[in-house]
Amino acid sequence: MLSTTTSVELHVCTLLVGDLLLGLPLEAVSEVVPAQVLTPVPLADPAVLGLFNLRGRVVTAVDARTRLGMPARSEDEYGVHVIVTDRGEATSLVVDRTSDVLTLLGAEREAVPETVPVSIRRLTTAAYQRPHGLLLVLDLTLTLSLA
Repeated sequence: MLSTTTSVELHVCTLLVGDLLLGLPLEAVSEVVPAQVLTPVPLADPAVLGLFNLRGRVVTAVDARTRLGMPARSEDEYGVHVIVTDRGEATSLVVDRTSDVLTLLGAEREAVPETVPVSIRRLTTAAYQRPHGLLLVLDLTLTLSLA
């Protein structure tokens, strides 16, 4: 049995984007909201789906599929908005689905395999083997950075 006092734990909110299992540090996630009506932003980065009002705050919706270099959702598919806070700003990361909150032990942490496409690998910080496949932990700042 592993002692939690000797292993650093990471609590993550798990997300599904296509067939990828991803994790975001739980402390960065404020809430999950269903699909929203978005106001388009002319000339914005292709990853910006638009803006919406969340209880009086204007929130930018960033598409995880676009950021990860994956094909777009079909028109009849709606994403879920994961509201995250990065550098004091609330942003929506639009994913296909959310799943469980997991506790990951530092002893289980692995480097992101070279077999993961570069478009995905450059936005991740670690990998963890899970019973249903590989979980990749996203670097939130890099994922939301559109520059």
